Amino acid sequence: MTTETLNEGEVTITRVFDAPREMLFAMWTEPKHLAQWFGPLGFTNPVCEIDARPGGALKIVMQAPNGDRHPMKGIFREVVKPERLVFTNIPVDAEGHDLMDGLTTVTFEDVGGKTRLTMHTRARALAPIANRMLEGMTMGWTMTIDRLEAFVAAKR
Repeated sequence: MTTETLNEGEVTITRVFDAPREMLFAMWTEPKHLAQWFGPLGFTNPVCEIDARPGGALKIVMQAPNGDRHPMKGIFREVVKPERLVFTNIPVDAEGHDLMDGLTTVTFEDVGGKTRLTMHTRARALAPIANRMLEGMTMGWTMTIDRLEAFVAAKR
């Protein structure tokens, strides 16, 4: 019998947006906005439910271009408008079993009318399939923040 090592991953992305932090904060906390940009390039979010308050739930189902669905859930641990969000992000399988245990922190720093956004996430595989997810974590989050940047620019 072979056993597969369950891995961990960590990503930090910092980007300056030409937009006020209140706007960026809303992009992360309002479903109508988050559904438009969240996830890797080409993904859509047919389910996007957010209750942005401490203890509030997050539920997103990302749909890949090939139609595969990737559900995730989470709980907001901190919501400090418009400065900081901390939430768990837990991808689940079709039966609702947790695949990874993740924690994401997003900070919004005012820099002269622009916003320095720092997104830090850390995740630990709970199932062997999650190791592949961890391998793509940096690329996936980079594409996600790229999509946010394009979405914000289109709103300005």
